[in-house]
Amino acid sequence: MRPVDVLAIGETMVMVTPTPGGRLDADSAFILRPGGAESNVAALLARLGHTTAWASAVGRDPLGDLVLDALRAHGVDVDLVRRDDERPTAVYFKDPTASGTRVYYYRRGSAASAMTVAEVAGWATRPSRVTHISGITAAISPQCLELTRHIVFDRPLGPATVSFDVNHRPSLWKDADAPAVLLELAQRADIVFVGRDEAAALWGTSDAESVRRLVDRPPYLIVKDAAIEAVAFTPEGVHRAPSTPVEVLDAVGAGDAFAAGWLSGYLDGRDELTRLRLGHYAASRVLMSPADLTDLPPAGEIVSLLEQGAGRRVADRRTSH
Repeated sequence: MRPVDVLAIGETMVMVTPTPGGRLDADSAFILRPGGAESNVAALLARLGHTTAWASAVGRDPLGDLVLDALRAHGVDVDLVRRDDERPTAVYFKDPTASGTRVYYYRRGSAASAMTVAEVAGWATRPSRVTHISGITAAISPQCLELTRHIVFDRPLGPATVSFDVNHRPSLWKDADAPAVLLELAQRADIVFVGRDEAAALWGTSDAESVRRLVDRPPYLIVKDAAIEAVAFTPEGVHRAPSTPVEVLDAVGAGDAFAAGWLSGYLDGRDELTRLRLGHYAASRVLMSPADLTDLPPAGEIVSLLEQGAGRRVADRRTSH
């Protein structure tokens, strides 16, 4: 198989949302779209002009067909995805309310939750420059935790850089293991994305610098502080890119978009400030959309806008991350 820039590994579900103005508890029409942290990153990177593949499992059901068809349409290679004859594709529901969007997950016993270390040998046939995985995969089943550790610790996919998004989902962790497990995974990755708020909840850190003191091994640590700034700790030093406060339509998926933007800059060898600004730009586009995925121009066009100042002015007027 041909090599790709990024191989993303993890579960993708079908996201069900009411049409505008609707509610889950009302007689509403619904929209179905794919939604998954790692495949979001793969799809957005494809939009930015990179080659990507997604490794996972979905049910041999209409929802699995929907996921695969949608990701193919976004430019993601899905040849590594296993179809499961016994387990279903997972589903989650978004319910927009006056106080924000609530999300309800139905993923127990899903096809992806049954992924095991044995599948990795097949994935190794698709070389990549970066392997991207998240803490969600580690949380959905004991087998997937073993799989995540194997990917991050043992590096079975060759010399690819390992990118790890902490993506702490408290509802998926049924015991007190999350802080220790997610820290050990972060410490062994090459690139780590974490929100300041989730780091505080997990490890009791107070700011980006205290996160870095704890997560001190990865060459690249990016700490996102929502509407304030993003801070990157790199071999070259510490870099900051401020956010701008704006109205947000839906924050779900913005972290994935930020990771995609930053990784795009990393893959293209851009300077750290540009990587952070690409992350903010991609996140801003998702924050304006009811879906986890949105259209993005090629990364080179975004960089041109940022260099001219137009991209920053548009982001300042419309949204933030």
